Amino acid sequence: MRNHVISIAAVFLALAVGVVLGSTSLSNRVLGGLADDRANLSKQVSDLQSKQTDLTGRLTDADRYALATGPLAVRGALDGKSVVLITTADAKTTDRDGVAALLRAAGATVTGELQLTDAFTDPTKSDQLRSLVTRLLPAGVQLPTASDPGTLAGGLIGPLLLLDKTSGKPQASPDETAAALTGLASGGYVRQGQGLHAAQLALVLTGGAASGNGAADRAAVIARFATQVQRSGGGTVLAGRTGSADNFGPLAVVRADGATTSVLSTVDDVDNAAGQVVTVLALRDAAAGKSGNYGTAGNAQAPAPTSATG
Repeated sequence: MRNHVISIAAVFLALAVGVVLGSTSLSNRVLGGLADDRANLSKQVSDLQSKQTDLTGRLTDADRYALATGPLAVRGALDGKSVVLITTADAKTTDRDGVAALLRAAGATVTGELQLTDAFTDPTKSDQLRSLVTRLLPAGVQLPTASDPGTLAGGLIGPLLLLDKTSGKPQASPDETAAALTGLASGGYVRQGQGLHAAQLALVLTGGAASGNGAADRAAVIARFATQVQRSGGGTVLAGRTGSADNFGPLAVVRADGATTSVLSTVDDVDNAAGQVVTVLALRDAAAGKSGNYGTAGNAQAPAPTSATG
């Protein structure tokens, strides 16, 4: 019995020693493999960071080049033309100032700015906006048949800020224009800049992708507003920041509608110098009755108008 006990004990002891030695060897192999994986991942991260730094540098250089050559690229593109700026609540002043400077370099006259407030796109205030537009309508202006607030507001503001594309004359008297814009401002829907008056062309400048409650509705209001403004005069371009053509951005709404894209031009990267140059060139083409979707987004048809090199 004593020999059996000793034998069994020896077996279990050998088994325990084997398990310990085996697990130690396995642990070393596992830890060694994990160390190798970590080293490989660290190298990949380092390589990606280097590539990102390189690409960022190239983009910065390209933006500087576009900023320096932009006035030359647009010189004479809008000689004798006048442009009115319409900015949304999320439009950036840096984008507006950059484009305005290029418009002047292109030979255009900027006739002022009308700012649309947050209330303009607020879904909870759409009924009030519809009612106000109807009451402020000048005698000689006819509203579109659509009932959405964006189209109706464009049907009022478009003729107030754009000259008739055939006669080149104002579509409303100075008193009617002043009364309508004052009424919209009193309702909290717009803010008008000093010296604002009608122009041949309009640039609707917006921000990036909409977010939060009612984002899709807000984007649709701007998209339909810009489309109706286009129908009111000699040409309109809707320009937004990077992201404005994705998800719930106003440009995404326009580009999803083939009928709209056939008349209204869009630019989706107005937040960089090259996009601002393209915006001016798109306005030039809009004055000639041409339209297109330009920029860097996946739903853009080209980075710039093909006639830009002509």
